[in-house]
Amino acid sequence: MILSRNTILALMLFVALALFGPTAAISSDYEGLKVSPVKKATTTTNGQRITYPKTDSPEVTVVTVDIPQGGETGWHLHPIPVYAYVLSGELAVEFEDGKQSSFREGDSIIEVVNAPHNGRNLGKTPVKLVVFYTGVEGSPNTVKVQHK
Repeated sequence: MILSRNTILALMLFVALALFGPTAAISSDYEGLKVSPVKKATTTTNGQRITYPKTDSPEVTVVTVDIPQGGETGWHLHPIPVYAYVLSGELAVEFEDGKQSSFREGDSIIEVVNAPHNGRNLGKTPVKLVVFYTGVEGSPNTVKVQHK
């Protein structure tokens, strides 16, 4: 998939916002640039406080995820902080306790940490996500789990 220049710029700003907060990405040094914060949070989707791994080997991984109509991620968890931006489609995320959250194009997701969940595309178009993992070099960002 080839991303447009505007999409790449938006993704770079999103990463800066996610990692350093909105003041790091909003600077008067960039004349003519319009910066629109997407999200600012201190907790994940289910209310957990955001914490970062304590490591001497940090690793940031950025991937795109395409979920076809009717598709799902399968039950999994993230042992590290994960952030996503919905480029298109509508995603329903179910948690182990049965609660659900929905995300649409333009929404950002502050993923839950160490909490099993499953993302499903309930819409009529593919879901496209850009996902940012703030992990540890050599450690998994995602772990598949069995649903109870």
